[in-house]
Amino acid sequence: MSTRSEIIDGNLAQRSSYGLIYTEVLGWVDLGHAQGADIRNLWAQMLRGESQSGPTYDVTYKQSMVGLKRRLTVGKSITWRLKKGLSYQQKQSIALAMMMTVARRFEGLQGTFPFSWATDSGFSGEDLVSDLLGFYQVMACMNNVFSHLKPVSRKDALRRWDHYGKVGSWKNETFKPLLFPDPVHSPNSRPRFGQLPKFMRTVTPYNRWTSEDVGIVDPNRGFIHFGSREPRT
Repeated sequence: MSTRSEIIDGNLAQRSSYGLIYTEVLGWVDLGHAQGADIRNLWAQMLRGESQSGPTYDVTYKQSMVGLKRRLTVGKSITWRLKKGLSYQQKQSIALAMMMTVARRFEGLQGTFPFSWATDSGFSGEDLVSDLLGFYQVMACMNNVFSHLKPVSRKDALRRWDHYGKVGSWKNETFKPLLFPDPVHSPNSRPRFGQLPKFMRTVTPYNRWTSEDVGIVDPNRGFIHFGSREPRT
């Protein structure tokens, strides 16, 4: 759940691992979601799998949230079985499909009771596009992706928040940017969908289910973990 106090200046985005910024290209961006740690974990599983014996290996992608003073972790995951020797581009496509599948399910989980009672995070306007940015932060191998997104100052971001209200009240069930026009120039405007930048449209999510490259081991798992740390994949 993003709050007003988390908003930082857009110029700090590239060197910040936490906070909320507004960009002219992607709208609100949650820097925690945009770090791509989930994708790095998934990619590391793929690299390990390629070095193992046998014709296939399993990879698991998950998203989770922490509550009860960090004593409870709740999330969603899927596990797919990959054929060894797939190309770099094929593995990128698989990683994107896994992320998009789980991200939608996880956002849906947050929107159900009892989680919706405590948070408005389910499909909050910034979440899915921030997840997608995290994917491309890892895969695009670009220096300072935020320079392509036109981040605004903290003052300009706060002006949008105060005019339109908290971003969690605006739902976005797509991976498209939800833009909030500057109220100084467009005082009567409402949020609208924008277009992803070119570098965030270069990978197509995997959908070749008739091939033998990918098999589904666990299509949809929910999990609850009690303790200060989540089990490692």
